[in-house]
Amino acid sequence: MSVRARKGVRGWVCGFHREGLEDREEVGDRDGGRRRVFGDPEAEARFVQGLFVSEPLVQLGRPRPGVTYGHSSHPNDRAPYAKHVVVFTSGKGGVGKSTVAVNVAVALAQMGKRVGILDADVHGPSIPRLLGVLAERMRWNDRDKIEPIENFGLRIMSVGLTTPESDTPLVWRSSVATSALIQLLDDVDWGELDFLIIDMPPGTGDVQLTIAQELRIRSAVVVTTPQPVATDDVRRAIRMLLEVGVKVAGVVENMSYLEVGGQRIYPFGRGGGRALSEDYGVPFLGEIPLDPEVGSMSDSGTPVAAVGTESQRAPFVTIAQKLA
Repeated sequence: MSVRARKGVRGWVCGFHREGLEDREEVGDRDGGRRRVFGDPEAEARFVQGLFVSEPLVQLGRPRPGVTYGHSSHPNDRAPYAKHVVVFTSGKGGVGKSTVAVNVAVALAQMGKRVGILDADVHGPSIPRLLGVLAERMRWNDRDKIEPIENFGLRIMSVGLTTPESDTPLVWRSSVATSALIQLLDDVDWGELDFLIIDMPPGTGDVQLTIAQELRIRSAVVVTTPQPVATDDVRRAIRMLLEVGVKVAGVVENMSYLEVGGQRIYPFGRGGGRALSEDYGVPFLGEIPLDPEVGSMSDSGTPVAAVGTESQRAPFVTIAQKLA
């Protein structure tokens, strides 16, 4: 079988063939050579334009028996350029995890730390919008490495920057998604970092497990909102982290309360985040209020930690100080 040649970010699909029980896609690179990309061609060939072809191979999907592709045999070998790797995770989407990750990263940068942020939320990347780089696209430097985008003192990379348009969906199987993220860790020219912040996708699936296994993670920050519908899922996320040996730096309760007329209103209940931290014996890093201005700043690509009032910045600065 074959597919029509199609230009991509780094290469283009030339065709695919079957070799026994293994599938092979041939991808032409920008220098006129060929690379073999293993995976399910019928599922992945149409979307390979969002991937990168690097020396010697980009290995996707099922490895051949007896051969290890695309994964470090020693987890501590990953991200040697970063002194500390901190993941921000949650069991559920919609709790403001990405907003918290971005603002804590900005707060760390303002403390003089060298900070990179990787958006690992493959199917819902929001870091480009939150940091005002939605119109940027991935580019390569003269060292044949992916150049991170820089804004607000951060070095930024997201799978959302790899597609031709910002609204192009990445319809990938989990094996392809994890391989792409590993390549971003390997091929982005991060430079020397004090902190690599990784904004994880919600849930407890393959991406979370792969990153936990591949990286020397210093700690994880777990973000929740107060209500049980969120904390129930976050409990599963905490248990997964503990089971794979990742230290939980603490729990952040986002959208904790709304200040109206000098009084606090708790629209989503009260105390869910603190109860989580007590149940699992991990630190409680604090409450972040529900602030409409924070939402509007985030939508416009301006982190509140960079331009907000002292009271708006304070919760993120406090978390950053605890991580530092």
